[in-house]
Amino acid sequence: MSFRKHLMICGATGCIASGANKVHEALVEELEKRGIRDQYRLVMGGCVGFCEAGPIIVVYPDEIFYCRLKPEDMAELVEKHLVGGEVVERLLYDGPDVDKPATFYDTIPFYAKQKFNVLRNSGIIDPENIDEYIMRGGYRALSRILEMEPADICAEVKESKLRGRGGAGFPTGMKWQFALSSPGDKKYIVCNADEGDPGAFMDRSILEGDPHAVIEGMICCSKAIGADSAYIYCRAEYPLAIKRLRKAISQAEEYGLLGENILNSGHNLRIKIKEGAGAFVCGEETALLASIEGRRGVPRHRPPFPAVEGLWGKPTCINNVETFANIPLILKEGGVAEFTSVGTEGSRGTKVFALAGKIRNTGLCEVPMGTTIREIIYDVGGGIKEGQKFKAVQAGGPSGGCIPEEHLDLPVDYDSLNAAGAIMGSGGLVVMDERTCMVDLARYFLSFTQKESCGQCIPCRLGMTQMYKILVDITEGRGKPEDIDLLEELAVAVKKGSMCGLGQTAPNPVLSTLRYFRDEYEAHVIEKRCPSLVCRALLKYRIDPEKCIGCRLCAKACPVGAIRGEKKEPHVIDQEKCIKCGACLEACPKKVSAVSVVSEGIKAAEKAEASEEGSKCQS
Repeated sequence: MSFRKHLMICGATGCIASGANKVHEALVEELEKRGIRDQYRLVMGGCVGFCEAGPIIVVYPDEIFYCRLKPEDMAELVEKHLVGGEVVERLLYDGPDVDKPATFYDTIPFYAKQKFNVLRNSGIIDPENIDEYIMRGGYRALSRILEMEPADICAEVKESKLRGRGGAGFPTGMKWQFALSSPGDKKYIVCNADEGDPGAFMDRSILEGDPHAVIEGMICCSKAIGADSAYIYCRAEYPLAIKRLRKAISQAEEYGLLGENILNSGHNLRIKIKEGAGAFVCGEETALLASIEGRRGVPRHRPPFPAVEGLWGKPTCINNVETFANIPLILKEGGVAEFTSVGTEGSRGTKVFALAGKIRNTGLCEVPMGTTIREIIYDVGGGIKEGQKFKAVQAGGPSGGCIPEEHLDLPVDYDSLNAAGAIMGSGGLVVMDERTCMVDLARYFLSFTQKESCGQCIPCRLGMTQMYKILVDITEGRGKPEDIDLLEELAVAVKKGSMCGLGQTAPNPVLSTLRYFRDEYEAHVIEKRCPSLVCRALLKYRIDPEKCIGCRLCAKACPVGAIRGEKKEPHVIDQEKCIKCGACLEACPKKVSAVSVVSEGIKAAEKAEASEEGSKCQS
């Protein structure tokens, strides 16, 4: 059937959360009202990246990009554009980075510096239609490698210099070679889709938007190492990704691309989906394997590595979603040269990042390795929200390090980030502005990682607990000068002594903030002051008697009755009763602005005395 137009609706979890399903329903209703529903093809596709602008609809072949849509916009879109052929300008992208409303991807600055390798099909094809994947070059790599020797497949992946996109950046071809060389009558493939980093949604988006790319990559890997069984370990919180994966697996089996005797080659592969229960530590490969086996998901000592002794004691090759999605590009005809033409010498290809935090264009982006942090934050991300000043970006999730303004021009690749005290991780970038307290940030992320520790090894179990207690004391005004050095000493010990990647990387937020923002720790400990006005225990709320009009809105909002004063007379906050919740600040009318928050700390003499006492303690 031919259609007048194709409408690609972003049907990823992010846009669905913004109301994409309701927009879709309203669009169908409007088309049915006019009796023209069968003239238009509507597809709930994958993520197009620009989550901040969702819900999104792209109209083909007109190439019109509509964003921030609401169900009530659909009547106008149908009447003016689909029926009348007139672009609805008010629904186009119109931001401070464009002179006039942008009509398509190539006119929106968010997409200008991106290069789509892994996300090449997301938002372009119907992720639940295998034919569309095939039309875009899908399964060509598979048809080619089925006639190749396993060692030659591994050699091509090694030649591409693809490094694992799950965090550590281990060379993928080398890992495959180890699994191929390991003796065994049974071998396994495992796709790690246990994306546990807060704010990260790269793997989820790939699975939702292009599941066949991951499946094809896994089949290529199975041929390379001689495996006939595979698992995709996906967290149960990703129901849409799991649904589309199941459908893709079924379609691939129906087409003879998966299962027994793939394309009459004699090669077999069965893929099963294992739903994870959400434990962060199960992102670590040996803990993940234990979970698949039905045991408690805790890491084990290595060696032996999974490539030698993995699932049920058999050689197992584990890669993450993004790594497998790169494989069809590399193993197609001429793919190695094309892949290595992008990136840096030590980090080839592209990297998918989730942009979150105090950044204007939150969403998903894919850029060549070597792109600077400044380009990602300002050119792709559109800069900092509300005109605030950039302070730092945390790269690598809750176990990542914080990179300050002085390193904005740092190229994003594995080696550069490691040298700066951060990690690539799976690709989360959390941007912070000048209102962020770096001490409180370290406390927040350590509260997450210490809770997610499996508790198996002493450095991680006890070390992180003590680090967290010190950070709580510092942010609540109980910190002592010697605590800063003790915190650093503990962080180094946990990093060096922990058994698995969780403990080895969890101290990064502490070490990196101590490295670049030590003055903030000193302000908290010595001056009892939070420069960013975040740590509640170090704050004080005041009412300016010159500004207060006695409207009593602050008194009504205070949950503990700490504000007193007669109507139309200046009010006063009882500091003994005040719980520093900020309700009074929010309640005070903006045009009045009588309530303010300060962090005065201690007087200069007391500060000097505290510093001197700290020096004596250290001596």
